[in-house]
Amino acid sequence: MPSGSPGLVLFLAYAVRDTAHHVLASPCAAVPRRFEGQVCVVTGAVQGIGAAVAARLAAEGARAVWILDKADGSDAAKGLEKATPGIKAGALQLDLAEEGQVQKAIAEVLRESGRIDVLVQGAGITGKTNVKSHEVELSDFQRVFDVNVKAIFLCSKAVLPSMLKSGYGRIVNIASISGKDGNAGMLAYSSSKAAVINLTKVMGKEYANLGKDITINCIAPAVVQTAMVDAMPKEQVKYMTDKIPMGRTGKLDEVASTILFAASQDCSFTTGFCFDASGGRTVY
Repeated sequence: MPSGSPGLVLFLAYAVRDTAHHVLASPCAAVPRRFEGQVCVVTGAVQGIGAAVAARLAAEGARAVWILDKADGSDAAKGLEKATPGIKAGALQLDLAEEGQVQKAIAEVLRESGRIDVLVQGAGITGKTNVKSHEVELSDFQRVFDVNVKAIFLCSKAVLPSMLKSGYGRIVNIASISGKDGNAGMLAYSSSKAAVINLTKVMGKEYANLGKDITINCIAPAVVQTAMVDAMPKEQVKYMTDKIPMGRTGKLDEVASTILFAASQDCSFTTGFCFDASGGRTVY
């Protein structure tokens, strides 16, 4: 199905509608509009975890949801608007590892929407996997760190001044259980996600005692069935899944639920923390 086709927009709209239905029907969602009137930015939201989070934010009352991605997110934005009438959904295509492009994108969001309340950083790549450390190419290692670590730093740096000005903000970085445990065959990815966890700890502490309601946390999922995982060697996926006591991969809505708590006003006394969504793989 070609990009920009009416069929793709309709497909995305149905996907967002189904996500919204899941939220509203869930007995755990006693307050289904936790993001009423808020402006949310989600990186890597064209697909995967980022897309699931964007749909949930829209369903729970966000005034605006902005998609920042290296891919064209215009169809995803149209899908959000079709499924959630009244919401403003925007998409900006950029290289998240280029500071100038990030600053320009965040400036546009602020110009159009006035503020940023939530930043969820879901953009990420695995790089080449199922390879020994001596086989890792430097260029691949560098690109993984650019997307998985540098981009998180740059987006946080661009967004934090506006959060400090408004006195409120939630930043949620998507790490990985491999950042805690390490996955053989995934040197660049595991190392980059370890960096995300520690970057989050530092940032959380830095903004904890300024008299502002700003929290910065991360989520460390185990393997979740996404397009990124589908593209990995089956041996690598089996290696990771076999380590999960529940014996299965995570579901997008399960991980999104954890992320939304960390992105909500409810998460006001936790910062610099790494939430796990690992099926029991790690308990620390």
